[in-house]
Amino acid sequence: MTATIEPPAAASGEPDLAQREAEYEKFVWDNLKRNYLGNYLHGMLGMTGFRLVNTPTFLPAYLHMVSGSNAIVGLGLALQQVGGVISPIFGASKIEHRTKVMPAAMWMGGLARMAVLGIALSGWLFKGNMLVGSILSFMLMFGIFMGAQRVVFSLLMAKVIPISRRGRLQAWRNFTGSVIAAAMAYAAGRYFIGPNLFGNGYGTTFVFAFILTSLGLSALQMLLKEPEPPTTRTQGRFRDRLREFPRLITEDRAYAWFLVVQMLAASARIATPFYILYVGSSVHMTGKLLGALSFAYIGADALSNLVWGYLGDKTGFRLVLLFSLAAWAASTVLLIEVHAPWAVFLAFFGLGAGQAGYNMSAQTMILEFGARDDLPMRIAVSATAESITATIAPLIGGQVADLFGYNVVFGLSIGVLAAGLLLLIAAVKEPRTARLETM
Repeated sequence: MTATIEPPAAASGEPDLAQREAEYEKFVWDNLKRNYLGNYLHGMLGMTGFRLVNTPTFLPAYLHMVSGSNAIVGLGLALQQVGGVISPIFGASKIEHRTKVMPAAMWMGGLARMAVLGIALSGWLFKGNMLVGSILSFMLMFGIFMGAQRVVFSLLMAKVIPISRRGRLQAWRNFTGSVIAAAMAYAAGRYFIGPNLFGNGYGTTFVFAFILTSLGLSALQMLLKEPEPPTTRTQGRFRDRLREFPRLITEDRAYAWFLVVQMLAASARIATPFYILYVGSSVHMTGKLLGALSFAYIGADALSNLVWGYLGDKTGFRLVLLFSLAAWAASTVLLIEVHAPWAVFLAFFGLGAGQAGYNMSAQTMILEFGARDDLPMRIAVSATAESITATIAPLIGGQVADLFGYNVVFGLSIGVLAAGLLLLIAAVKEPRTARLETM
């Protein structure tokens, strides 16, 4: 059974659909300044904190320190990703029929932040296997609610920020957030982790991440004014929505191939938790070095986002996706082939820039395919597909790293990135261009 997309029944004297669309558009532009500021502050502070958790330095190094196992590091990242497999679909099914989604955004976002606090507090409360188990459990929880909030916050941005402003919004919020995160990463490595501040430098770092992300969520709640859309989906059963996945994928050939590119890029994350461990296997890993490489990775995210955002607004985000995948692959090659300090720093810089461009382009392109009323579930399809491959990849990566070494893991990552690049060039058309051609 396919759920229908219906406008509210028009009673006598009620505005017709065209008028409701015009009123919706007017609301968006009338409230753009405050909604832009709310999204900016939320993204800036949220990304500052979440980058300290998601950067491929602190959490992998912490998990490896307490477990001593590459396989456990891979398992942790896999659990984080498996949490995002079903939760986007569940989140989409809970909001796609609602005229206001901000209440759901608050509790989903709040629980994601509580998971970060749980990772932080575990270091003071537990030891040994209990500590490892607690961190893994909270990584799973983090993945579950990050997957759900990804759908909700993407939909919120699509509702209140016009398509012509999304690139520059992401550019500036990512830039400022990443500048702060880069400085904090360096400070965390040198002043928190190096001297083991408060008895657990890693825990202290993650407490700061929790505080920053919570401030961002509060700013969004205070500032955002959400419009009611002219049309909404009728509420359907969860299993019925699952049956519609093939239609969402097959009705747009470009989106179907884009989905495959996303899955290939997610597979390339097989190497992500092992970048820092690879460096640590050849040089003595100090808090200062950990902070410097985190600074390079997050600092590249900051600087490159200005380029990616404005380029995406001007040309569409397909070109951003192409350049970012190429930078990601080239930086992995550099990390393997050249072991001089400058090359390692440059490799982490390139990895940060490449993955930042991928994240921005993937999350923005998805908003430009298909019909507006299908947007929540289309975001969920992409998030689920990406999470499935991102779950399997680090599990395989941990085992491959233990059996064959890091170079083989990095080679696999480069291979799937190259395949994604070729497919993007051959089969995925810029959705913005395609939309304009049909107008």
